[in-house]
Amino acid sequence: MTHSLSSAALESPIFAVPTDALVPVNGYPKAQVDIPQSRMFIIKKLLASFREKHPDQPAYDASQGDGGASLPGVPHNLLERAFELLKQNGTAYDPPTGTLAFRKATAEQYWRFSAEIGYTPENIAATDGGRDALLKVYQAMAWLGTGRIGDALLVSRVPWISYLWGPYGMGMNVLLAPGVEADGWEYTEEGIAASAEYCAKYGEGRRIAGIVITSPDNPTGRTLSMARQIALAQKAFAVGIPFVLFDWIYHQISEGEPADINALLSAFPPEERARIIVLDGLTKSLGASNIRAAHVVASKQVIEFIASRSSHGVMPNFYGQAVAQAAYEIGFRKAAAPIIEPTNASRVIVREFLKAKGYRAVIGDGGYYAFIDCSAAIQRGGLADSIALVEYMAENFGLTAIAGSYFSEAGKNWIRFSYALPPEITAKALERFDQAMRSL
Repeated sequence: MTHSLSSAALESPIFAVPTDALVPVNGYPKAQVDIPQSRMFIIKKLLASFREKHPDQPAYDASQGDGGASLPGVPHNLLERAFELLKQNGTAYDPPTGTLAFRKATAEQYWRFSAEIGYTPENIAATDGGRDALLKVYQAMAWLGTGRIGDALLVSRVPWISYLWGPYGMGMNVLLAPGVEADGWEYTEEGIAASAEYCAKYGEGRRIAGIVITSPDNPTGRTLSMARQIALAQKAFAVGIPFVLFDWIYHQISEGEPADINALLSAFPPEERARIIVLDGLTKSLGASNIRAAHVVASKQVIEFIASRSSHGVMPNFYGQAVAQAAYEIGFRKAAAPIIEPTNASRVIVREFLKAKGYRAVIGDGGYYAFIDCSAAIQRGGLADSIALVEYMAENFGLTAIAGSYFSEAGKNWIRFSYALPPEITAKALERFDQAMRSL
């Protein structure tokens, strides 16, 4: 049926959606604290003073979250193969969740979905990197989970800094779960239940819209077994949390096998499986930070939600999908060997060094971070926290790391030491770190 409007009606303003679908006026943006820029992009400036004073001495960057900067990154043969795929594909718009070829290759060659799970390429959405994926997932949690802004995202006590500010900028509040140093601030079932109770008692009927389970973890380097991850997710569902996000961006960088998505999904009944979201991509395992290639695995409802938002927002770039396809063609573990092998070797060096020198640290069997307790050195030096310690190390010893204070108050006396470095560089950076600690 067509509707005719009078010229008078056409000359009057009208909202684009029905009045009962209008977004309510809410003043929360005015009340928000300022969101700080990620220190990842400015930390390297701390080495400048040391290099000026000591131009003949090497400096070491253990702040790296970028294997494309500190390790070889994506092999050139994969970049060249991806460019060939780009030329074949052309430069017209692709679907907002990625090309069918990428989704099919990811489903069949990368994850190898089992027939019992029933997942297909339609359960995959390409995104323009991990942060883009996370923002879209946060939206899905809020819109499809609780249907409101102002609800909470539950994260660990010492979370990756972008878990704090990404959701907050989109109208979600971030709740830090209970956690203790002795266990590397790991989630517990009791802590998840306490978090749900705390949120409900806070007022305004506030709820937790989603929880993030990440292993290997950033910043702590903690790893969780598949059984442990499943148990935590089951508890989250039991206390009424609508969505569980498994951030597996580091899982390929491991001394053992990468995470098995079929084992994860088969542990849940279909109604709970539909509320599981998995994030993965090339950023860490292939050293492809600037390629901007990630994807999510989720229910078709979540994928369709992401597709509708992407079509009016950020579309995934084709080249990143092509690099992933090129890696799948030769076998992903083989393609990622230039990152995985030196990182695994460095992890052994870090673990043995810290143990021999008597440092307390969290270091798992995957990823490329060690979280090191520097309380004694900070106290001896009369420093305020790990931010002051990192500045001291950079200016006087030519070594950068990431201050635990950047992540949360609970980590204020700890530093994140990245061993995404060639083993020989890792060994030298550790010696420099030990010199700095003993100088205080």
